[in-house]
Amino acid sequence: MSSTAGSDAAQPEGRDGTAVAASPATRLGFTTGMVVQELGWDTDTDDSLRIAIEDAIDADMVDGDYGNVVDAVVLWWREDDGDLVDGLVDSLTDLVGGGAIWLLTPKVGRPGAVDAADIAEAAPIAGLAQTTTVSVSKDWTATRLVTPKTPA
Repeated sequence: MSSTAGSDAAQPEGRDGTAVAASPATRLGFTTGMVVQELGWDTDTDDSLRIAIEDAIDADMVDGDYGNVVDAVVLWWREDDGDLVDGLVDSLTDLVGGGAIWLLTPKVGRPGAVDAADIAEAAPIAGLAQTTTVSVSKDWTATRLVTPKTPA
């Protein structure tokens, strides 16, 4: 299981067995066989990104009722969705140790945009560290959050 953006893994195959180009999903480190939980879906989410993620993992994403461990969480979040710290803590429920949360927020200037400072403030309160932020579509930005490594 690898959730590192930009890994040099072999080119993934889609559900039909053909090669999948380096989509935002593969750049985010999603690979075949991963179990990815999607939280915060709504009518404004980017369907092409969702499809790219499902093609990269060669499966459907699971929802909040899955009840088993997941390799990664895709959390769609908008400014008016409530308390970000609570949303991040809730997204840790099924996440396997070493897994990543990809926090997807509307880009600056789009309805529901979340201030980067709010993410930077909420992550450590939720016990997470921010590692990467990338543009994944015309309207959405993804921020990778992980549990910090503790010294041995």
